[in-house]
Parts: sequence; structure tokens; C-alpha cells
Amino acid sequence: MQAKAAVTFGSGEPFQITDITVDDPQAGEVLVRIVGSGICHTDILAQTQAYPVPLPAVLGHEGAGVVEKVGVGIKHIQPGDHVVLSYSSCGVCGNCLSGMAYACESFYDLNFGGKMIDGTSRLHKEGTDLSNFFGQSSFAYYAVASARNVVKVPKDVPLEMLGPLGCGTVGLSAIMGANVANCGIIIAVDIHDNRLELAKELGATHTVNAKDGNVLEQIKDITGRGVNYAIESSGRPDNTRLAVDSLDVLGVAVQVAGGPIGSEVSIDINTILFERNLNGFLMGEGVPQLYIPKLIELYKKGKFPFEKLIKYYSFEEINEAIQDTKIGTTIKPIIKFE
Repeated sequence: MQAKAAVTFGSGEPFQITDITVDDPQAGEVLVRIVGSGICHTDILAQTQAYPVPLPAVLGHEGAGVVEKVGVGIKHIQPGDHVVLSYSSCGVCGNCLSGMAYACESFYDLNFGGKMIDGTSRLHKEGTDLSNFFGQSSFAYYAVASARNVVKVPKDVPLEMLGPLGCGTVGLSAIMGANVANCGIIIAVDIHDNRLELAKELGATHTVNAKDGNVLEQIKDITGRGVNYAIESSGRPDNTRLAVDSLDVLGVAVQVAGGPIGSEVSIDINTILFERNLNGFLMGEGVPQLYIPKLIELYKKGKFPFEKLIKYYSFEEINEAIQDTKIGTTIKPIIKFE
């Protein structure tokens, strides 16, 4: 079938909206009509080739939509279902079989390698294969995804807003999560005052503007000794160092955002020697089919108000949305397909 898509043809080039061909779903796959797709830092890393996805490509990995067709062998998903699309995984490696698909041994190849799990393409432009992204490529009106990517969601919540639950605006989402978990001191660090004000609204007990004075000293003044947990969501190596240095003894810092391939972090060996830990953290370390419905239930109860992070853009405004994300005027842009 023919569908419009935002295609990345060259490194760092603006998205071009053009017609592409989308194949029917194969066995174990579904065809989804995309209603909304969030834009994430990872999409920008792929667009600029900081993550070297083969080009030309259709990016997008925070899609939500309505199932149009299902391939052979699928029983739990039906046409008409509302779904959120998540990351791709093989389902057969030891980590997948242990319930840790976020650590799939083929994660990078399946999500950044440009092909479906069978090594072929479902997206084409004038005889040329287009690379798939995260097993979904949701910057298009239609997407083919593995059933493993697909999470059924309730029909009583606006579908266009749900895509980012598969990946998310991690920093402010962490603030909301800490608030749900009844954490004591919750400190938000940013360089934008508007984001810090929103962080207070979402549950932060303290805020620190990184442009104003020594961040580490301010954190230590607030806590007395340092924090028990630190979440680094910018992908900047200097902020990873700051997250580790802000820890109290036995504290844990987690890296949840990526940076360009080859990014390096310098850490004082004596800091981590004294029982401080730095961990990588992929895709929430959870099963999307379980945690996305939980997030939706929290939202319906008013405990996870992620709608406050969202600004909607039309499909034709995708490049504007990317630029607004880069300069920080928009927190979570969502492309609406109408």
C-alpha cells in the first residue's frame, strides 16, 4: 500500500515527507495505522547519525495507532485494537526467555540495524528499501511491527497521546515516578526555569538550575550527604559524572539516555570504590505489555499527569518539532496524523 512518511535521506538532513510503499504484515506481524508518534532524543541521534542507522530510513519509535491487519499466527491482537508500539526483541535469546527483552542479545541490530527480524524490509521508495527503526518506524501513516512490539491499550484514553509511554520524556517522568513511589527529597536539575517550575508541579521538592552556581554543592546542601538514587537523562557525559558524584555511600546512579557512539565518562575511582554504583538502564527494565497499562492506570487516577509534558504538531511540522526539542521550548512533541 502507499503511505506518506517522513524519510531521513542523509545525515543531519531535514525530514522529507514523501510517499512510500508499505508491505503487508508477514507471519507474526501487524499493520498499524499510526495516530500519534512522539519524538525522542534517540530519533535525533539517528537522524544525525550519532547512532549510525542505515539511510535512507523512516525513524520514529514512540508510535500509537489502530491495528489494520494481522499476520498469520496472531491470535491476541485483532483489527481495530488500540495499541502502543515499543522496542523490538528476538524472543528466543536467553535474556528474552528470562523476561528481560530490554536486554535482548540482538537489541542493537533489531532496533538500529534497519531490517525486520527476518532480515528483510517492509518499507520501500521507488524500488529502494528504507530502513526500519525500532521495529516500527512510526514517522509514517502506517507501520509494520512484530507482535512482540505491540501493547494493547484501553480505548477510553486519547490514543494519540499514548505513544511516548513506550519510551518517554525520561527526566520529568522520573520525577512523577518518584512522587508515586513516595520518595522523600526529590531534586530536579535542569537549565530551563520553565522545566524546573513544571518539575515542582509534578512532584519535585527541590530544584537546581545548573547555570546558577555549583550543582553538586547545592545537592549536598539539600540532602546533607548526597542522594540515594540519581537518574541521568540528558546523555551528556559531564552529567553522568555529576550524577555519580552526587551519591551518598551505597547510592545508585542510572544512565537512561544515550549519547553519540564513543562518548566517554571520567569518574574518580575512589568515588565508586566507596560503595557507589553506576548502572545502565534500558527501556525501563520492564515488560511493555505490563508496565504501559500500569502507567495508563496511574494517569487515569491523576497520579501520572504526563499530558502536561506534551505539545502536538501536525505531520507537516515534524522538522519544527525537532528544532523546538533541540532548543528546549518543547518537552515532549507528538506528531498527530490526521
